[in-house]
Amino acid sequence: MKQQITSDKLRQPNGHFSQATVIEARGKLVFISGMTARKPDGTIAGIGDITEQTRQVCENVKAAVEAAGGTLDDIVRVDVYVRNMEHFEKIHAVRREYFKPPLPASTMVEITKMTSPDYLIEINAIAVLPNA
Repeated sequence: MKQQITSDKLRQPNGHFSQATVIEARGKLVFISGMTARKPDGTIAGIGDITEQTRQVCENVKAAVEAAGGTLDDIVRVDVYVRNMEHFEKIHAVRREYFKPPLPASTMVEITKMTSPDYLIEINAIAVLPNA
C-alpha cells in the first residue's frame, strides 16, 4: 500500500502533493512518459487555458496507467513541467480532482520551451501496480 509521509521538520506542502511517498516495491513499475494536452484525435486541448490543458494532461496520464492495468491511485510520483509557475494554484486545483490521498510525491519546474509552443504543461509519472 502507498503511504504518504510527512515530517514536522519540513514545511508542509503548499500544493497537492506529499513530502514523500513510501510503497513496498512489489509488483510492476510503470514509467509514464511526459503527457501533454494532446487529445486522442491529435488536436491540442485548451490552447492558452492552463486549466483545460492540465485536465487533458491528467486524463492522458490516467489513460496510460489504466492501459498498464492500474489506476491513478497507483501513481507514486509525478514530475510537472510548466511554462508559467504563476499557474501553480490552477494546476493544483485540477490535480485535486484526479489525485486522492495518499498523494504522490511531486516536483514542478518552470521551463522555457516545449515541443509545441501551444503546450503550457507536461507531466510524467511513475506508478507501482500491485501483484494480482
